[in-house]
Amino acid sequence: MLNNKTILITGGTGSFGKCFTKYVLKHYEPKKIIIYSRDEFKQFIMANEFKEYESRLRFFIGDVRDKERMKRALEGVDYVVHAAALKQVPACEYNPNEAIKTNIHGAQNVIDAALDSNVKKVVALSTDKAVNPVNLYGGTKLVSDKLFVAANAYTGTKDINFSIVRYGNVAGSRGSVIPFFHNILKNGGTELPITDYRMTRFWISLTQGVELVIKALEEATGGETFISKIPSFKITDLAKAMLPDCTMPEVGIRPGEKLHEIMITTEDSLTTYEYDKHFIVYPQMVWNNKQQPDLSGKKVKEGFSYSSDNNAQWLSVEEIRELLKTVDLEK
Repeated sequence: MLNNKTILITGGTGSFGKCFTKYVLKHYEPKKIIIYSRDEFKQFIMANEFKEYESRLRFFIGDVRDKERMKRALEGVDYVVHAAALKQVPACEYNPNEAIKTNIHGAQNVIDAALDSNVKKVVALSTDKAVNPVNLYGGTKLVSDKLFVAANAYTGTKDINFSIVRYGNVAGSRGSVIPFFHNILKNGGTELPITDYRMTRFWISLTQGVELVIKALEEATGGETFISKIPSFKITDLAKAMLPDCTMPEVGIRPGEKLHEIMITTEDSLTTYEYDKHFIVYPQMVWNNKQQPDLSGKKVKEGFSYSSDNNAQWLSVEEIRELLKTVDLEK
């Protein structure tokens, strides 16, 4: 369905944007992929990395905070993947106004520009931190999610819909625990600090995130939140996988950090359906007759929740060790 389509990715020079671009160019024949971001140097680096595909790539300097620029960029675009955001929790806490401008106002600008253009589908990336948020980043992403779901109420007769893909920290992503441990070990350390011995996380790769976004582009009818079924792991088991004989001092949880990643709350269970490899949380408010659940799935029981501590799938130390071989830690 991406063949001969023009796709724009906001924040396209980031890890997700690069992986999405590579995946789409390998598996489909898009007409054009537009990388929309504000850092000319990162665009220059990415253009050189994708030199062989330069006829299908366009690099558009712009900021999601600038609605007029966003409108200009969306001319002739079929699909939008909204990945641009301020994501670092401490940075958002210290610069709340900036986080609001990018994560909330920027989201509204993407929505308005898409509604004013001939865009067919918009998929916005969410995060586990938007679920019962305990920090400003999570709060802004919760608002962003609500904006994208509600955008379906304003489509009128236009053939456009908005949906969300939610996942947690990608394995090996910048600022996450795997590269943190890796740097300690690379410098000869044997002590891997654990914030809390009870802490758990989901394991998802960038490629799995990309595949879920493509699934949303293919199947969304408007307002859905797509969530992958992925395994959980204990942070202590991750440390053992990276260095079997390491010492693990417990150093205390950081401000704004959660013990577990939560993807679906008990309140969401009322409109959540389970499928073979994913869940879909459907909107509680429905604006048109296209927004009907895919009945090939099974409605979850009332009170169901999906978090990294109550998961049915768990990675062993050995399984984590094997998966670590697939993580690029020298970025």
